[in-house]
Amino acid sequence: MAVPPSFSTAMYSSPSYSHDSRPSSSSTPSFAGAGLRLPSNRKTIYDRNLNRSRNAELSRASFAFLFMEMVTYAQKKIKSVSDFEKKLNEQGYPLGMKLLDLLLYRASPAGSSSSSSTPAARPLRILPLLTLINNKLYPLLFSRPADSLEQDTSDPSKYMIIDNTPLTNTYISIPKEMSQLSVAAFIAGIIEGLCDGAGFQCKVSAHNQGTDVWPNRTVFLVAFDEQVMERERELDRQGIK
Repeated sequence: MAVPPSFSTAMYSSPSYSHDSRPSSSSTPSFAGAGLRLPSNRKTIYDRNLNRSRNAELSRASFAFLFMEMVTYAQKKIKSVSDFEKKLNEQGYPLGMKLLDLLLYRASPAGSSSSSSTPAARPLRILPLLTLINNKLYPLLFSRPADSLEQDTSDPSKYMIIDNTPLTNTYISIPKEMSQLSVAAFIAGIIEGLCDGAGFQCKVSAHNQGTDVWPNRTVFLVAFDEQVMERERELDRQGIK
């Protein structure tokens, strides 16, 4: 690895002032009593798009480099493909927890320009939760919703979020001996972290289901715990949507 060139200390040295050239205290602006104010459009740093670059390819190149390093780190001291995917899942999990707070903040009156005074509430049912993931989380991360959302016909506690072109699979080449590995387990960890943070305990796994048209097609299987399904049935009996 090439060693970065050293910077000249002259670039960072503090300018020297003589006693006569120093600014007087009377010319220094006073901020005493000044408080933080929201802009007139009520937009804060939390409303900014995470991808602020002029060229989207630059952000993708940065993501590809960082994610490659994450995959390399997760590959250390693994014994199986499942261990590999577990490490990637654990890397994405805390990100999902934090993104839930960001999404709820943006939906609240304090975080949006809406004049509504109704505070943003965490989803109570599975369907609103999955809608949040599909319509809010995915566009926040990938500038588009997921390609499909389905429920397992044989098990009502399992749902499938389908992504035909996951960004994590775009720049990673999987060797033949690890063909079952899905590096999209990182995204599965993000989804699992968001669900757990919202009070919907589950396990999310990523499965390669490539086709001739979509070779990187990935299915995220969301399996909710029995306690979540019991609560779902109780809310259904009470008529709570």
